[in-house]
Amino acid sequence: MIRAVRGTRDLLPPETALWNYVETMVREVFRVYNFQEIRTPIFEETQLFARSVGEETDIVSKEMYTWEDRGRTASDKGQSLTLRPENTAGAVRAYIEHKLWDRGLNKLYYIGPQFRRERPQKGRYRQFYQIGAEVIGPPTAGSESPARDAELLELLATLLDRLGIADWCLQLNSVGCPNDRAAYNEALRKALEPVVSNMCVDCQRRAVTNPLRVFDCKVPEDQPIIDKLPRISHYLDEPCRNHFDEVQQILKAVGVPFTINDRLVRGLDYYTRTAFEFTHGALGAQNAILGGGRYDGLSESLGGPKAPGIGFAIGEDRLVLALQQTAESVQCKPGLCRYAFRGKKRIPGRDWINSGLVSLAARRRFMTIRLLATLGRFALGATIFSAAALAQPTHQPPPEFLDWPEITEGEKQMRAPLVEKDSGAEVLVWRVHVLDEVLSRN
Repeated sequence: MIRAVRGTRDLLPPETALWNYVETMVREVFRVYNFQEIRTPIFEETQLFARSVGEETDIVSKEMYTWEDRGRTASDKGQSLTLRPENTAGAVRAYIEHKLWDRGLNKLYYIGPQFRRERPQKGRYRQFYQIGAEVIGPPTAGSESPARDAELLELLATLLDRLGIADWCLQLNSVGCPNDRAAYNEALRKALEPVVSNMCVDCQRRAVTNPLRVFDCKVPEDQPIIDKLPRISHYLDEPCRNHFDEVQQILKAVGVPFTINDRLVRGLDYYTRTAFEFTHGALGAQNAILGGGRYDGLSESLGGPKAPGIGFAIGEDRLVLALQQTAESVQCKPGLCRYAFRGKKRIPGRDWINSGLVSLAARRRFMTIRLLATLGRFALGATIFSAAALAQPTHQPPPEFLDWPEITEGEKQMRAPLVEKDSGAEVLVWRVHVLDEVLSRN
C-alpha cells in the first residue's frame, strides 16, 4: 500500500471543519483590521531564501527542499529552486517586483502550505500550513512606528481570544539593529569560548557561524550554560531601546498582557528590533503557536528600497492542535439551527438528545427538504437525520447539533408535536416559526 510521505498527512472530516472555522475567523479579523490577501508561488529561486533567511540558519543549511530545474534544451540555463520554507521572503520579493510602495503602507496576509525537512513531532510536519501577515511600506507611511508593532500584537491577541484560545502568553524581546547585534555577537563569542566544547554539536557550529542562534537550542543539558550568557538588552542603542519601550507602553495602554523574555530570538536572520512569540500550554515543550518580529532591512538586502516592516506567522497545524481541547464548542459556535427546527429524539433507555431536523414519514420528507432549501438561501443551517440511525447505541449526532441554545420566550413558536414510529423509537418534532428571521435577512 502506498502511504502518505513521512512528515505529511491527510486532513479529513470532521477535523477539516475546525480548519475551515479557523480560516474563516482569521479572514474576518484581517478584514476588520484592513488587511488584504496576497498569494505568492509555493516555490521561489533558492537565492531568495539564502539571502533573506540566512545561509547559516538551520532552515537554509539543513531543512529546505531544493532542486536544480534544468533547462528544456542544452542552451537553456537551469536554476536552483526551493519549496518555500516561510512566506515573508516571497511577500517582500513581490513588494519589490510590483513596486507596492506606490500604494503606501501595505497590510498583507496569506494562508497556505510551507515546506521544511525537519524532524516530525507533535504539531510539526514537513508540509505544514501557516497563517501570516506583513505590514510593510516606505518610512513616510509610518512603517517604522512602534504603533505598528503594537497594532499587530493587539490584532493577534484579539484573534486568539475570538478563536477560544485561553491562557495564551505573549513573550516579547528586542533583538536590536545590525550594529547592536555585531557588538552582542562578539560578546557572545567570548562568553562561549570556554564552555562551547560542553555543548551540543549544533551549538558548537552556531558559536562560530552565528552565536545568536545558540538561544534556539532546546537540548536540556545546554540550558544551564545558555542561562549564564550575556543578554542583548544590555547592548541596545538608544533608538532601539526607545522603540522597544514605546511598544510596551502602547500594549499596556490597550490592555494586552506580555512578559519580557530576553532569551527570545527569532530563527531567521532578517529580524530587527521587536521579536515576539505567543505560546500555549496545550502544546507541550514546543509550545509556540506563532511568532514574528520586525525586519527593517530585508527589502534593501533583496535589492529593493528602504521598506521597514513587521510580520508574523501562525503555525496553523499547532493552532488547530491547541483548539482541539475546545473543538466541540468551536464547531457549535454558528448556532444557526435554532432558527429552523428544534428536533428532539426520545430513545428508550436513553436521555433526550438534540438531533437536528428530523422528518421520517415519506409524506413529510418533501416538506422538510423544501424548507431546508429555503433556509439555506438565508444561511440558516439545518439537516435531516434518520431516527433509526440515531437509535443505534454507537451513533452520536455531529457536534454542531449538540448543546443548542434554548429557545427564548421572545421567539415566536408554532409547536406541532408529531409522533412517528421507526424501529421502536419515538420522534417528537417541534416546529419553530422562522418567518421573522427570514424576513430580517432578506
